[in-house]
Amino acid sequence: MLAVLYDIHGNLPALEAVLADAGREGADAYLLGGDYGTPSPWPRETLDLLRTLEPATWIRGNGERWLRELPDDRPEVVETYASWLPGHLSEEEINWLYALPPQAELDGVLYVHGCVVRDDDSFAPEPAPEDEQRLGGVRDKTVVFGHSHLQFRRSGPNGTHLLNPGSVGMPLDGDRRAAWAVRTDAGDFEFRRTAYDVDRAVRAWRELGGEFGELAAKRLERGSD
Repeated sequence: MLAVLYDIHGNLPALEAVLADAGREGADAYLLGGDYGTPSPWPRETLDLLRTLEPATWIRGNGERWLRELPDDRPEVVETYASWLPGHLSEEEINWLYALPPQAELDGVLYVHGCVVRDDDSFAPEPAPEDEQRLGGVRDKTVVFGHSHLQFRRSGPNGTHLLNPGSVGMPLDGDRRAAWAVRTDAGDFEFRRTAYDVDRAVRAWRELGGEFGELAAKRLERGSD
């Protein structure tokens, strides 16, 4: 059984609870879909725990890319990374995260962070005219993606099936429980939700401080923007 974990965002209490559930279900492999721990209250602890998972396939999210390529059109991101990054991750860890591949294909399923052509854009629950462009020519394939923190699945253009397992660490679909998915030995995907200590995570984000810390805390409290 493959456990599919996306958008952890350094929420260690959520990750610990999800991994406990995955272990009870018999997960014996992991697909890790990016945005692991930066910026967050538990960046190194999150990475240390994820590195214990074997075998695991890692891909890079926009959060890891931004460690070396800050978005000039997002001043709030630049400010958050500039104030948070010093002292939290070593140069070796930053280089390793930045060098992760942007996508992976396992057993005929394509895994990306946002969409096929960009890691900071994503498919919505409802079809959109831009979906074909977001697929970048991919046809007749299941595409698993994240970034939007919304757990859903639907058909896409050109014979594709689009599936978002949701966010382990910051779900935004109105359900505060951690969201993830499994791919069974039969090849079917099933959604999962896991309860965890939300209050602990909220306190940690508020202690982190700054506008982003408060934004994240409110997201966790509501399970939405």
